[in-house]
Amino acid sequence: MEPLTTQRARSLWLTTEPLHAVCYFDDGCRALGKDLGLKGFWMGYFVTRTAPLGAVEAAAATAVLGVFAPGMVARTFPAAWSIVSPARALDERLTRAARALRAIAPDLDRSATALLPHLQTLVDAAPATARPLFAANRALCDRADPVEQLWQLTTALREFRGEAHLAVLADQGLDACEALVLAAATGRVPKETVRVDRGWTEEDWEAAADRLRSRNLVDAHGNATPAGLRERTRIEEETDRLAARLLRPLPPAEADHLLELLAPVAHRVLAAGLLPFPNPIGLPRPDTP
Repeated sequence: MEPLTTQRARSLWLTTEPLHAVCYFDDGCRALGKDLGLKGFWMGYFVTRTAPLGAVEAAAATAVLGVFAPGMVARTFPAAWSIVSPARALDERLTRAARALRAIAPDLDRSATALLPHLQTLVDAAPATARPLFAANRALCDRADPVEQLWQLTTALREFRGEAHLAVLADQGLDACEALVLAAATGRVPKETVRVDRGWTEEDWEAAADRLRSRNLVDAHGNATPAGLRERTRIEEETDRLAARLLRPLPPAEADHLLELLAPVAHRVLAAGLLPFPNPIGLPRPDTP
């Protein structure tokens, strides 16, 4: 594939992920779970992230989310659905995400008007096969409110890329815990907190690290070896390659125009300081590749 195509795919992620990510870091969004009567942030996260699929069971949720310990997910499902319906969870998620974006960029309605047709084209043309979270989020993109629609479209795009990423991890023979250990070993995600955030025990983590050591991907101190760094680079490159399918409907000049329109919006979100670096979603600092 043409290098510029994969570069554009990466730029699309770098300029849409910050918009989506307000739902994880804005205080009002983080309070959603408790406000709905759930037990804190993570229960709310699992409910709202999977709610586009309906009232899923724990095994299905674990599979589509990809990197969370099964026991952590099982503490949410099916109990959560007796507290809140998927429809209510989705409405709250969308309302709060749009409110967070407007607080950061009060003039976002005007920017959204220019962005929406291009983003809608990408989402409408993307294949849904083997991408359940993308398909379920795409079905939610018809919104009258332009900022809500903008957030929902960027969310559909990030789930497309996320499912591509999980496919690459599986193809590279990495299980969920191994993938996180390797990401932490390269500094892509915060080593100090990501294990607990994703629900893995110390024993799970060390066993995964041992398996990676046997493949010469991490060293005795838990840092990535040169082979491990190459593996992580390959994972990102393959993810970019698969995600580049999103840009196929747009001629290169139109794709570049879309990225130019997205860049200042993403910069506003990043400049607001909501997102920490490093962060558990693996989004790099704006000045790093």
